[in-house]
Amino acid sequence: MTLKVEGDPGYGSTSARAPFTDMDGSETVPLLIPEDPPQQYIWKPLSKEELEKCAGGPEWRKFRSRLVLCFWIVWLIMLGTAIAIIIQSPRAVSPSLYWWQKDVFYHLQPALFMVADSDELSPIGRLSQRLPYLRSLGVGTVILEGFFRNDSSLANLTEIDQSLGTLPQFTQLINESRKAGVRVMLDLCELNLFEQESGNDTKVWSDASENIQYSLRYWLEYGVSGFGICDTDAAFSAKTLMEWNVLMHKFSSQDDERILMVRHTNTLPALKESNITVNGSLVELDTKSVIPPSHHPLSPAEVAEAVEASLQMPQEHWPSWTVGGRVQRELQRAILVLIMTLPGTPVIKYGDEVSPIQEQLNQPPALFQSLIQSRAREEALHFGGFTFLPFNDSMSSSGLNSTVPPPLAFLRSWGCVHFLVLFNLGSEPHTLDPDWAPSLPEGGLFVISTGLDRFGPVSLRSIKMQPHEAIVIKLFESDKSS
Repeated sequence: MTLKVEGDPGYGSTSARAPFTDMDGSETVPLLIPEDPPQQYIWKPLSKEELEKCAGGPEWRKFRSRLVLCFWIVWLIMLGTAIAIIIQSPRAVSPSLYWWQKDVFYHLQPALFMVADSDELSPIGRLSQRLPYLRSLGVGTVILEGFFRNDSSLANLTEIDQSLGTLPQFTQLINESRKAGVRVMLDLCELNLFEQESGNDTKVWSDASENIQYSLRYWLEYGVSGFGICDTDAAFSAKTLMEWNVLMHKFSSQDDERILMVRHTNTLPALKESNITVNGSLVELDTKSVIPPSHHPLSPAEVAEAVEASLQMPQEHWPSWTVGGRVQRELQRAILVLIMTLPGTPVIKYGDEVSPIQEQLNQPPALFQSLIQSRAREEALHFGGFTFLPFNDSMSSSGLNSTVPPPLAFLRSWGCVHFLVLFNLGSEPHTLDPDWAPSLPEGGLFVISTGLDRFGPVSLRSIKMQPHEAIVIKLFESDKSS
């Protein structure tokens, strides 16, 4: 039975069948079919077979090859950039040094090796036996003082003091020095050869100059490496040194240069350095004394004043240092550290390197040997830059006592390596102010101390220095402020 509903004329017509009708046009109830719930995606790793299938595909192989190629290209670019930075970065290039800039000079008198009631061996012979020992300590050149008699003249300058030995024994000394790797120089100081010729006769002075050059040539032929004179000698003039220098060059070679060395005595004003060309022209070494000469050992305050003046002295050429005057026994080790850490060539006098206890026990000079080894190993201590670090009395715990000398300090630097050298020459301990050196790094490593009893790391803000002490500290470069 057809259900008719008034209203919409098109409702139930054959031309537009209702959405819920049978095929014959009758109305039916719509079926409520529930929708399927959404399926949750569950990740599953690829199986071995699926993985092999994907990896073996041409697209994956091409991607993998490109990835490996990109990796190596990036790696090569990084390597090239690092090499370019290293090459273009400024580097501290070690200078080419002459032997007289490398060696430690040792000044001694052969007469010190005399033994009473002993005719078996002369002093020169004993010195020949001692050369390997000196070389083991690090000594490179021996300067013989008192080799000639005090009354030597131009006529007998080719003769040695017979109490020291004979000429064949000196020849043996030269041969043994070559085997040991130690050079031998002769000291002509205080002979005053030119002063023996009185008057201003030009011919007399010309003959005297020729005789001296003959004597120098005589010893150079034996293998002597050079000569030393004092600034107070009459021979210390530009004209004389020019003549001697020409003679030195005739006997010099690239590996065996003969040199002239001038020792300043500070007793008379020396010639101006503008008239005496130093380092390779007329005089190779111009040795200055740290301590001025005196008839008595200087007090700690006087030593500190002299040392501070030496540290502030400008150096235009390669310098050379020796102790010079007399100091108290307790200061000898600190002064030894000073001589060995100053820039230039150190000239050590026999006995300055041995402490009283070591001398009594016949022990080797451990401090001297340690200083030589550090100087040979560390470029900064050998030929590095020098910076004096001024102190004032307010930077130490004893600043209120004006009679106590303040500490002294300087810096030796080469490239990124820095060494701090500190001295307390007074007779009282010093505790340094924590802010005494704000520009320096906070820490370092003990290298050398006069007592050889300081080891390991140290904070620069809490250093307590003992009386008459000197210490050398290698600064931590990572802590250094920019």
